[in-house]
Amino acid sequence: MNKQKISAILLIIFLITLGLTLANAILDDSNSVDKKTGNITLENRTIHYDNAGKCVEVIDGNTIQVYGVGKVQLVQVKTPQTNESGFSNAKKFVEEKCLGKTVYLDIDDKQPQDKYGRTLAIVYTDTDDINKELIENKLAEISYFEPSEFKEGEI
Repeated sequence: MNKQKISAILLIIFLITLGLTLANAILDDSNSVDKKTGNITLENRTIHYDNAGKCVEVIDGNTIQVYGVGKVQLVQVKTPQTNESGFSNAKKFVEEKCLGKTVYLDIDDKQPQDKYGRTLAIVYTDTDDINKELIENKLAEISYFEPSEFKEGEI
């Protein structure tokens, strides 16, 4: 075998190894939470969550994509739509708080999904109540609906 053939074989092996390593890194969800239910402590209060996972996409100010869960609609908050003033600010806020982080979902027991199949939940991170902070930062309005386990104005 000449040096050129050996170099070509080594290059192919290297490229295959590199491709597999990159595919593994992209598909790896090392921040996923093995335990899907539990409790977290936030601002000296214990909060029960029904599911958890890594936020992999922020669709808008009140809709996120969570690995292993799917689309999640933040309950009791209404943020501006794509063509409305404030849309970018609300979306950016949620991206800064959630994107790439583990989120904990308190799923609405009375209506766990909306008509579009999105999970309805209050969303928490290790340090934040996202629904509440959207309201407090005037990036969203309260949007209460029935049926819901969450009482009007609970946020």
